[in-house]
Amino acid sequence: MKYRAEIDGLRALAVLPVIFFHAGYELFAGGFIGVDIFFVISGYLITTILIEDIESNNFSIVSFYERRARRLLPALFFVMIMCVPFAWFWMLPEQMKDFSQSLVAVSFFASNLLFWRESGYFAAAAEEKPLLHTWSLAVEEQYYLLFPIFLFLTWRLGKHKVFWIIAILAFSSLILSEWLSRVNSNANFYMAPTRAWEILAGSLTAFIVQQSGVRNNNFLSLMGLAAIVFSIFFYDERTPFPSVYSLVPVLGVLLLILFSTKGTITANILSSKFIVGIGLISYSAYLWHQPLFAFARIRVLDEPTHLLMFILSISSLFLGYLSWRYVERPFRSKLNEGFNTFQIFCFALAGICFFVSIGFLGHKSNGFIENKKWASSQSILEVKNQTASYIGHCDKNMTSASFGNDDVCLIGDISSQPSGILWGDSYAGSALFGLDKYLKADDTSYLAIISDGCPPIPGISRTKNQSDCWLGRQTKVLDAFKNDKNLTDLVWIGRFNDITNPIPGNGFLLDQSFPSLMKTQDRITTVTNELLIKNKNIVFVLEGVNFKRSIPDYLIKLELFNELADESILIRDADEERKSNGLTKEFLETLDGIAFVDSLDLFCDGISCNAIMKDGSLMVVDNVHISHQASLLLAKEIMIKLDSLKN
Repeated sequence: MKYRAEIDGLRALAVLPVIFFHAGYELFAGGFIGVDIFFVISGYLITTILIEDIESNNFSIVSFYERRARRLLPALFFVMIMCVPFAWFWMLPEQMKDFSQSLVAVSFFASNLLFWRESGYFAAAAEEKPLLHTWSLAVEEQYYLLFPIFLFLTWRLGKHKVFWIIAILAFSSLILSEWLSRVNSNANFYMAPTRAWEILAGSLTAFIVQQSGVRNNNFLSLMGLAAIVFSIFFYDERTPFPSVYSLVPVLGVLLLILFSTKGTITANILSSKFIVGIGLISYSAYLWHQPLFAFARIRVLDEPTHLLMFILSISSLFLGYLSWRYVERPFRSKLNEGFNTFQIFCFALAGICFFVSIGFLGHKSNGFIENKKWASSQSILEVKNQTASYIGHCDKNMTSASFGNDDVCLIGDISSQPSGILWGDSYAGSALFGLDKYLKADDTSYLAIISDGCPPIPGISRTKNQSDCWLGRQTKVLDAFKNDKNLTDLVWIGRFNDITNPIPGNGFLLDQSFPSLMKTQDRITTVTNELLIKNKNIVFVLEGVNFKRSIPDYLIKLELFNELADESILIRDADEERKSNGLTKEFLETLDGIAFVDSLDLFCDGISCNAIMKDGSLMVVDNVHISHQASLLLAKEIMIKLDSLKN
């Protein structure tokens, strides 16, 4: 295959935006499209090589996988092994367990499946995952596990028919991607079937170039460059991706491949020595940037500065050069460097076994939590796991189809007939411990209906992952509650400020339009009136404090790194917290016939809100969700309010 310097230039155009996007520079809000550029380039280059091998009767699946191993594994394994000591010294046990799992997943090129299940690509927690970026390698290798075999087996049908089969597959993948972007954006982002069309687009381009060559067209090649640049600077986290929006950068890459011949403006730009140099080291630079950023975010107690992230961005290019020069290149040529096929596959197997062993140990030991360095932090580590661990004890033998799902469990005295429901999001889940204790003492029980991240208001869905927010289930829950005469009490809990102050790119829709505070209040008023007519007892719980970061993690790191506490992280201004809440006391006081509890009143002294309560117990298990001790205080107030409604 003839070398094209502008393709290496395209690689530079892919890797730099990704690096600056992950560094947190808002100017490069669409920098994540760099991965899509890589997919198209990969499809073009690999398919070109495969076509040449098949037509010359030199195709060998073993040789293909050997080339992939030489290309990917040496630099990947080197970066992975360099991450291990930093993870050991800097990561908290929970992070270390996650990292250990990622070592195993990356070794089998399945990290996209792992990260899909763990969290969204744009979530804050994802920023502290050193191997998050390997999801794209997993997608490629899952694709290339089948594509060479498919191409070889269908080649007998004729090149023309194979081209149209690939075109149909690409179109089907695009349609699937567009549909899934509206239903489950996390799965859509990480899954190979919804990304395949981008790689297949490159494959189709390979057919066209092999048939007709590369054309000289300044206008079309400049249009391609403009499409990519537009996507980098005008797309952001709110852009459904991948979807039809992805066509802009993908078609941009296709135009550059098809029409950037030597002498065109774009070819001159992309073929400059500096840009080509970055392109040559792009794979290694891509491998380095995320670990550097993730460990920086793990190590600092507050957010890394823009200056630090810029230095790390440049460092990723420098380390990328070293990896390319001394790790990638020695393995690339079996003729010059002496690594034969058998040695390459032995190296691959040894590396996989090594990282799987470390990963297995880290997973089984819960992130090496028994390490003596955590001895003094055991009480805080226990608080970190309180909410999640207690929800795990929720008795799920009690389910009810009338509530539209099997995510219904029983709390309190499970031998008794439930008399009410606890309904809400993860904030309601963190209140479950205290309510369970009080209900048991009262010999009664409630149904707990909890869905993380989804405020309990009918008609609410997410702009992304709409299926996660029940869609029509909120209405079904309320209808079932209204029509069940045995269920009289409703404890209604949610982080309602998320609705009117949405997270960028992952906000909410209320009846298919963005909710305002007034719309949200109107909907709550309507629901309340419907329930009061049915003689229901309603206690509405306003959320508590929103701290800047996870308080338990912060306290553990203070001790781990021997640093002094910043009071602005541990203590919040009470007035500012009340202003940030989506709903207020004043609104709830207008709703006759209900009672409410303001969580802030429990943990704030009127002036400030402290993360540590007077008895020394932690108030929160992260930055938002309350601890067991705080849950007991909240449950006490809830039960007092319920008693006042009944008397």
